[in-house]
Amino acid sequence: MAKKNADKKDERKGKGKKGKGDAGKAGADKRGASTPAEKLSGKDYDRELKKLHAELVSMQQWVVAKGLKVCVIFEGRDGAGKGGTIKAITERTSPRVFRVIALPAPTEREKSQMYAQRYLQHMPSAGEVVIFDRSYYNRAGVERVMGFCTEEQAQRFLGVVPMFEQLMIKSGIILLKYWLEVSPEEQARRLKARIGDGRKTWKLSPMDVKSYDRWDDYTKARDEMFAATDTSWAPWFVAKSEDKQRVRLNVISHLLKHVPYKTLPAPKVKFPERNVGRYKAVDFPFKYVPEVF
Repeated sequence: MAKKNADKKDERKGKGKKGKGDAGKAGADKRGASTPAEKLSGKDYDRELKKLHAELVSMQQWVVAKGLKVCVIFEGRDGAGKGGTIKAITERTSPRVFRVIALPAPTEREKSQMYAQRYLQHMPSAGEVVIFDRSYYNRAGVERVMGFCTEEQAQRFLGVVPMFEQLMIKSGIILLKYWLEVSPEEQARRLKARIGDGRKTWKLSPMDVKSYDRWDDYTKARDEMFAATDTSWAPWFVAKSEDKQRVRLNVISHLLKHVPYKTLPAPKVKFPERNVGRYKAVDFPFKYVPEVF
């Protein structure tokens, strides 16, 4: 009798577990996607970023030693996290090697030039990594959507870009193109957060406000840009940027895998003996910064 009761109890347990698992699976199927990853803790993020920064420094040393030319393009909607991702890449590297290019609106003189002419001068030379925070792809995005170029100009650009990028690669440039993808809800939250945050108000431009209700127009422009310029020699890589910390880690990891490098042996450093005190400093009336903290 005791055994029969125990068997029934085990059976009920098994059914309970099975039911719970099925419900979880049904929930996942209904959503059509897996549950979003749990948010990284600050400590976990800092630990992983520290490792990646060390690798970026190794890559930097290899790029300089071997004279590599690397061009990294970041595109995406306003508020997608391009600036934060670029900052995460460059905050521990040399600005003489990792150059960030974020061009303002073209001048009247630049408007009269051949399109992309003002970008050519910023292309990497040997031993450089150039990062474009928006690039010549402005013509396929903001310029097209906001009416700063004609539809004919946009179509001509899309037809020429694959050949232009093929020339870049044949000249020895390693080209990586990233599109940061964000949802309309998260974009709206980020843009609205800039209004009252004194650290971010500079990020909210009049163009952001004008572009705000043109989500579908930008989606259409993005899709046509991908269709025309996602080539075998210069593919687009899309990074989900709902979680700013994760997208930074993911993009840096991807970048490191797509730029061939080896860690060079660290030079042996020995400081010479230091003699301090042979010269007596002048008693000058220095104007010190007030120590308010």
